[in-house]
Amino acid sequence: MTRYLTVDEVLVINEEILGGEARLRDRGLLESAVARPMASAFGEDAYPSLFEKAAALLDSLSRNHPFVDGNKRTATIALDQFLKKNGWRPKWNPADALQFILAVAQGQRTIAEIAEWLSNNTEPITPTE
Repeated sequence: MTRYLTVDEVLVINEEILGGEARLRDRGLLESAVARPMASAFGEDAYPSLFEKAAALLDSLSRNHPFVDGNKRTATIALDQFLKKNGWRPKWNPADALQFILAVAQGQRTIAEIAEWLSNNTEPITPTE
């Protein structure tokens, strides 16, 4: 079963990134971004795989701009936390990840492309870790 982030968890991430109070621009955009990985239609998940769900979260948080500042940073940390909640961790090069996330934020990557990149740049967390 997939474990999702809450709006409050993402608010805390933004708050920590900015070193103080979260600077929310539009709560509706934040709620929409956080809910997107859970979307379904006619009883079927819109994003069936974990990586597609993670891709939807990254795409929505980085492109919806629900915060005044720190949207891409918040999206990146939220992605990391979502993956870890579900037993995966990043194994990406920070410079490559930065370029990729900038491309996502500019609308240059599809959900399928993001999901593929995530599947190639993450690894399962082993029980001993």
